[in-house]
Amino acid sequence: MYHPSGSPAQQAAGSATGLLDPRGADTDALLFQRCTWCGTAMYHRLLCPVCRGSDLRTERSEGVGTVRHSTVVHRNTPAARNVSLVEMAEGFVVRGRVMGPPIGIHSGDRVRLSTAKDPVRGEPVFQLIDEPYRAWT
Repeated sequence: MYHPSGSPAQQAAGSATGLLDPRGADTDALLFQRCTWCGTAMYHRLLCPVCRGSDLRTERSEGVGTVRHSTVVHRNTPAARNVSLVEMAEGFVVRGRVMGPPIGIHSGDRVRLSTAKDPVRGEPVFQLIDEPYRAWT
């Protein structure tokens, strides 16, 4: 018969297995995992997508990235909002929202983390670092 060692609270925290601990000291930090075998950075995974290793360590992101794709969503919301894929400087991609007019967010825009967790959708919120180029204004 298998008897787990340690208390259930220690097992649920998952700090030794690389699972993200939402009770961390920095609630406004974006946490990600890095594989200890191959060094691949990933966001909210149980296994490394490259080597399938389960030995992941949790790291804190600097919060700077580049928009790779952005789309405007009109469904299930009273106003249009954007959903963007942001490639972070550490090498992982995260889905989130960029503040500003939804039509004004483009691929290649540089962004900085504003809030690690949106209270409504639970995804990261970013803000533009550089003001968008306005050629005709």
